[in-house]
Amino acid sequence: MENNEKENEVKNENEIKSIKAENLLKDHLLPFSILLSALILSSVWIYTAELEAGSGKKTVKAEAEQGSALEEKVLPKDGVLLPVKWGDLGAKMQSVGVIDGKQFTALYEQRGGLSEEEKKLLNGENNGQIMMTEKNSGTLLNLFWALGLGTKNNILDSGPMKDSRYGGAGNFASTGGWTLSVGGAMEHYSRHPFTVLTKEQQALVERVSKNIYRPCCNNATYFPDCNHGMAMLGLLELMASQGVGEEEMYRIALAVNSYWFPDNYLTIAKYMESKGIDWKNVNPKEILGKDYSSASGFANVLQQVPQQSAGGGGGGCGVDAGVPAASSKQQGGCGI
Repeated sequence: MENNEKENEVKNENEIKSIKAENLLKDHLLPFSILLSALILSSVWIYTAELEAGSGKKTVKAEAEQGSALEEKVLPKDGVLLPVKWGDLGAKMQSVGVIDGKQFTALYEQRGGLSEEEKKLLNGENNGQIMMTEKNSGTLLNLFWALGLGTKNNILDSGPMKDSRYGGAGNFASTGGWTLSVGGAMEHYSRHPFTVLTKEQQALVERVSKNIYRPCCNNATYFPDCNHGMAMLGLLELMASQGVGEEEMYRIALAVNSYWFPDNYLTIAKYMESKGIDWKNVNPKEILGKDYSSASGFANVLQQVPQQSAGGGGGGCGVDAGVPAASSKQQGGCGI
């Protein structure tokens, strides 16, 4: 009897020890399980975060590449060859005082000086075609401005510039703002025969000039009240005098406007892409029209391009000293 009782006691003690051992194991396993779960969740979160970060980097990179590709379409780094020979126009304009060579050169010395090619355009006699680039677009703006201002043409003599309600042609930015001549700008206004057009060529310039706007204002080139308008008029006259056709004139005018207003036309190109139209396939005449290239037309386009800065409103209408693209993409300033 006593033996049975002892056996039962031993058995009960063993069972108690077993239960305690199991409980002890459970007590240790629970925190370990919690820790293990936390580690697994952390690993999953880190892995997911890395994937998202990697995806974000790829998105930023893709957007940068896309933007760079678009910029190359609108503003080719190698430039655009203008289909006209400049010849000795720079020297001619100096000889009659439309350009004061010393003032012109001094202006650019403040920005590091004229390049050798720009010096040839200003002083040379046998210049061929001009390669327009982002770098020299400001200098060309001033040269074409002087050309448009000084060239004898019926658009300046009888067009909107002479409308009596404006109080005279000398009250505009394109005339009063030109300060690099010998004497006042109006002493040279529509006075010199730098280009002489046939009746047909004159009609072509008038027709095309009425269809080319610029983002700094709401007027067409036919009303060249600012430097960009007057410069475009000079370029159109030069192209017409050298036999450039109407379709080519629009193509070149769009390329030139793009260098003068790069932010604007990059925005327009982005807008056209959103409609499934590649920049190379746009109609230059349409893009240069009031719906896109005027100040009001561009404002409407800007509202339809998401996350686009409003800083592309157009350059000023003063003498341009070649502001580096890195600091300001817009050509032109509000003074010398």
